[in-house]
Amino acid sequence: MVGLMTADSELTAARVAVVGSGYVGTVVAAGLAHVGHQVVAVERDRAKLDGLRSGSAMIYEPGLEELMAGAMAAGSLSFTADMAEAMAGADVMFICVGTPASEAGDPDMTAMVGVAESIAQHLDRPLVVVTKSTVPVGSGRWLASVLEEASVDPARTRSLVGVVSNPEFLREGTAVFDFLSPDRVVIGSDDPAALEAVAAVYEPIVSGTFPPTAVAGLSRAGGRRVPLVRTDLVTAEMAKYASNAFLATKISFINEIAKLCQLIGADVTEVANTMGLDPRIGSEFLGAGLGWGGSCFGKDVAALIMTAEEYGLNPRILHAATSVNVEQRRLVVDQLLHELKTLRGARVAILGLAFKPGTDDLRDSPAVDLAQRLVERGAFVSAHDPVVDALPDLPAVRMARDPYAAAAGADAVVIATHWEEFISIDLPRLRQATRGDVFMDARNGFSPRAVAGAGFRYFGIGRSDRVGPAAGIGRSAPGPAPAQSGSAR
Repeated sequence: MVGLMTADSELTAARVAVVGSGYVGTVVAAGLAHVGHQVVAVERDRAKLDGLRSGSAMIYEPGLEELMAGAMAAGSLSFTADMAEAMAGADVMFICVGTPASEAGDPDMTAMVGVAESIAQHLDRPLVVVTKSTVPVGSGRWLASVLEEASVDPARTRSLVGVVSNPEFLREGTAVFDFLSPDRVVIGSDDPAALEAVAAVYEPIVSGTFPPTAVAGLSRAGGRRVPLVRTDLVTAEMAKYASNAFLATKISFINEIAKLCQLIGADVTEVANTMGLDPRIGSEFLGAGLGWGGSCFGKDVAALIMTAEEYGLNPRILHAATSVNVEQRRLVVDQLLHELKTLRGARVAILGLAFKPGTDDLRDSPAVDLAQRLVERGAFVSAHDPVVDALPDLPAVRMARDPYAAAAGADAVVIATHWEEFISIDLPRLRQATRGDVFMDARNGFSPRAVAGAGFRYFGIGRSDRVGPAAGIGRSAPGPAPAQSGSAR
């Protein structure tokens, strides 16, 4: 079994299989290989597999390719399309496949079923199966049943397999750091032996006893033991949903406050900064703006709502959080319509397309949603993002090589993603490129004074028209960073 202690009380390396090599699976595989385990990652898509084997993460995630390169050079990380090869000798398998929302709003478990059937087909020794994908509450027990149903000998499968829920709390853009230096590690199982096996896999991370990374800043300095939460299957699954739902609600709350600030002449950035100084509240996820997006928040809140309603509960706060977020995306369109009088034929430059800085992920991106709404209203939209170079599903948007090319001839500029590159932009040069003078700071990252000084008319989210006395060149006064995450810790 994994996690056996040697004579000198050091943990032996576990043999780990990771199924799915997307935003979560690739980080999990590289991270576990880096801390000392022998990892084989499964990827069925041939193009992705070829890229991974050549050292490309196939996604934009700072530090990930360096982590992969070190593990692959050490021989502790490899990739395959063959489930049998990955399972051969494996002690623990992490399932990291996608569970996208269906049209009804509930997670699509098709990929999970496929993995379970493949496990049942190749199972020949004890195996701990870990659900890393975000799955509906109760899915751990459901997965155990699926494994048994897919097996020719359900009783044998039941005796060989232990199921553990290990929800991920990775933020795209800082996922490597989050995996190696987490706030907490949560593992849940109704099988005590399986629970301890996964605890052993995480011991190097919990104790901080693993080698430094090739890139500085990808993990914390030692000396702090990470909290390890051991619980049952259902509680671990619920903890993930509750965490993301709370963060989504926190963003929606400050966006609701922003609307009131706009009406009464207050500045939501200063309000949020004051709130964040209270340790009971904290400053994270108090950035008013376009609202939350990404692959997790919307899907997880919808799944939690469906679960509550199945039990006859009306989750009013979750419904309100979703409603506020949808309305927030219309806010910028309404503001542009008010200032430009008509959107048909107007030229609008959108800076930032990824749902948050530090990633190339476009899933449920508020910026892409905004571009779609503008195109539907007859606007001509140009865009630039530091790491996104194409919008295959929205060909009407003209992609530009830099912010200034995107702004050329534009009637309005919209800052839709809080990239650092945009915060240091040359505002006078940007104004020279535009035809109109509307500057929509949909992430509240700029100083109204600096924007106005460049010749623009500044519009923020929940900020009055006045210029704050503490505003600095190119930045707003100190306050909470705009929250754009769809994956949270």
